[in-house]
Amino acid sequence: MNYYIFQDKNILVQAGPHSLPDAAVWKRFSDSKTFNDTFTEDIYSYTASSLQNGNNVELPSGYEFIPLRQYFAENSDDDGTRAGRASALLSWRSAYAFCPACGALLKDDEHLAARNCKKCGRQYFPRIEPCIIVLITRGKELLLARHKMRNQDIYTCIAGFIETGESAEQAVVREVHEEVGLEIQNLRYVGSQGWPFPDQLMLGYRAEYKSGEVHVQESELYEAKWFTRDALPSFPKAGSMGWRLISGMYD
Repeated sequence: MNYYIFQDKNILVQAGPHSLPDAAVWKRFSDSKTFNDTFTEDIYSYTASSLQNGNNVELPSGYEFIPLRQYFAENSDDDGTRAGRASALLSWRSAYAFCPACGALLKDDEHLAARNCKKCGRQYFPRIEPCIIVLITRGKELLLARHKMRNQDIYTCIAGFIETGESAEQAVVREVHEEVGLEIQNLRYVGSQGWPFPDQLMLGYRAEYKSGEVHVQESELYEAKWFTRDALPSFPKAGSMGWRLISGMYD
């Protein structure tokens, strides 16, 4: 059984090894907002309203909040997946407090990761937003970009949401053309990752440069450049799909 306590995009861990809290620590924060994940059975996820609102809370001795992205980088894929699921479920429950159809209060389902409306009978499952992320290569060069939506000065792959009615592959081609003005070829799917910021499913691809000159979409990017592996700029930390693509895990 694992216990998760979040403050915005941060997770509570023991200082040093950054392991999760035990039951005694978790009980200091538990109230009616406790969530028992019926899918994994051994995960309890909890976000105190005082923590969500950013108020100061006296933490247990030897504990600290670290960014959830840092937790991903320091732990196994399985640990990261569970923490990500916990964070995403809490975000979804907060957003779906009331039935969008009739306005009645929603209740957690006893067996599913779902919320039920007792008034009109509708059932709601967590929302997942599919996204694509693609690493474009040109011989030994990689195309990386600085995104305006990121709060860090790092370079990463081209990425974007899949639009209604298009396939993931069509989304890759469209996003690349929109953001950097290039044509690509030999598109290849390489893997996926749940990304709880707040509810993305990242579909990772690799593609080869075909034609065109780099012209960035200024509303989305600061710049995009070609780099060689021996001269890479700062890029995402371990634990993300961007890191997996750039670090060569899918070569």
